[in-house]
Amino acid sequence: MNSKLEKLENNIATLEITVSPEKLEQGMMKSYLKNVKKFNIPGFRKGKAPRKIIEKFYGEAVFYEDAINEVCPPAYDEAVKELNLEPVDRPDIDIVEIESSKGLVFKAEVTVKPEVKLGQYKGIEAVKKEYNVTDEDINKELQAMREKNARIVEVTDRPIKMGDTTTIDFKGFVDDVQFEGGTGENHKLEIGSGQFIPGFEEQLVGAEIGNEIDVNVSFPENYRSEELAGKPAVFKVVVKEIREKQMVELDDEFAKDVSEFDTLDELKADIRAKKEEEAGRLMKQQFEDEVINKAVENAEVDIPEVMVNSQVNLMLRDFDYQLRHQGLNLETYMKYMNKNVDELREVYKPMALNRVKSQLVLEEIAKLENVVVSDDELNEELEKTAKMYNQELENFKKALREEDINSIKDGIAVQKTIDLLVESSVEAK
Repeated sequence: MNSKLEKLENNIATLEITVSPEKLEQGMMKSYLKNVKKFNIPGFRKGKAPRKIIEKFYGEAVFYEDAINEVCPPAYDEAVKELNLEPVDRPDIDIVEIESSKGLVFKAEVTVKPEVKLGQYKGIEAVKKEYNVTDEDINKELQAMREKNARIVEVTDRPIKMGDTTTIDFKGFVDDVQFEGGTGENHKLEIGSGQFIPGFEEQLVGAEIGNEIDVNVSFPENYRSEELAGKPAVFKVVVKEIREKQMVELDDEFAKDVSEFDTLDELKADIRAKKEEEAGRLMKQQFEDEVINKAVENAEVDIPEVMVNSQVNLMLRDFDYQLRHQGLNLETYMKYMNKNVDELREVYKPMALNRVKSQLVLEEIAKLENVVVSDDELNEELEKTAKMYNQELENFKKALREEDINSIKDGIAVQKTIDLLVESSVEAK
């Protein structure tokens, strides 16, 4: 095989690749064996005609398509490796010449990783923001624990107040016509939760069990249903049940019930310690992010659109995965937000662009600083990951593919590069 790089402009590489007659012949024979049963040649049983006879009837071009599919991919991969290119997309293939006696010549046009011109990345000045844990933070956590452990009891001797959970039936009308999706029976609604249209829940305050009241609201202008957006509506509501939260006292008994501690003071101390640890992580992460962002801002790189689009695809796939864990999916989310996929892609593009640029800059710094991942570092990370998935290390290793190992190594290299940047940085005063 012979290959040459014809040109490299705007991150588009054009390669001319020559496949020898011997390699092409191997591809032609595989094409023949794959397709021979399709041919019905006079004098031969169907599928039994020799290749030369078929080529005499139809011409050797009859086997070109599958032969090309057989020989081009490995020839392209070999050329990319030989020319030390890093493609970021599938190539466009154009056949220049093909003949069994001469071999195959084809051109491949492909987008490659762009050149990165680094600016300052050592000695970057960044602010180390302090995150102090206050008594108010502790009290908020305790209050959340009280909310979580509150008892919900039925109320019959008073009307609805904010914070109550009610059971209601309702029917919605626009212009005196009941509209689709505006009806509910035995619906649980926490007053003040913002679950319903603005103004709905507040109008239930003061209503008693058995009351039937009219709730007058207007749908928001950006409401997901265009038929209802911006229109005034009346909901006829029947209150069927009122329940309230009964909060437990903050004392030693509470601490015993909700934790492994015997006293409230011990629980408070534990909450403070955990929040201070969280604050330390947040401060470290914020400082790292600022250092990385400045190193990225100082670099110059012309990022191909295909790399941004690929990153957007990954981000949308991750978002869809998160939504499915919540019982939704991307399609349902877009309908709810009244957006189409193109609009959502535009929202993600700036974030995707920043991620791609950050990745390229960190990779270039790693190369320049000769950041390498040792076997010990790799094994340590594999052991940590195996524990996270509750698997034996050896079984975990066996399940990994080569690309999985490379991905883990890349992650370690990125973190080592970030550590290098942070260690050389200067804390702003």
